Amino acid sequence: MHTQKISTVVFDLGKVLVEWDPYEPFAERWTREEFDDFHAEIDFPAFNHEQDAGRTFAEARTALAATHPHRVEDFDHYVTNFARSLGGPVEGTTEIVDELRAAGVRVLGLTNWSAENFHEAARSAPVIDRLEDVLVSGAEGMAKPDPAIFALLIERFGLDPARTAFTDDSPANIAAARDAGLVALHFTGAERLRADLRTLGLPV
Repeated sequence: MHTQKISTVVFDLGKVLVEWDPYEPFAERWTREEFDDFHAEIDFPAFNHEQDAGRTFAEARTALAATHPHRVEDFDHYVTNFARSLGGPVEGTTEIVDELRAAGVRVLGLTNWSAENFHEAARSAPVIDRLEDVLVSGAEGMAKPDPAIFALLIERFGLDPARTAFTDDSPANIAAARDAGLVALHFTGAERLRADLRTLGLPV
């Protein structure tokens, strides 16, 4: 049982507060299988992570042109149509954020997201604009699970790690948060998160 009272909750954004599916920008031109081929060929998670860590779209395009020139147009299409990848609020988490805020709990965001299209986040899930602040990896030049971004989070917002809960859908990010001293909660859905927060004594 966690004994210190939690005063702050930090939320990951993608797949926690806002739905994200990188297939959707291609839905009108490709099947899922065709997207999976693109995803595998360029190692989309690793390629995308570089933008999350601060690489610009222009730099990414140049890098892709050197390794997979026939995929540059596909990447351009993804960037142009990125807003379609966002599917609105994740069911149930908007209400949790609002309940925490109403109870006087600090609510922050820590997201792996390119600085160039982060403005789309709150358009899809307005609750993001109700967070006190969001640390955006692409703007900082570092991304989860890098321990440095958790250190920056703690420093920038004056957090007491033992009194800060962090939730994320990535096990690797949860492990890094735990290593940073945060109370880490693996996100698998709003009901489970609500139960976990209640266990920590929070009024949700």
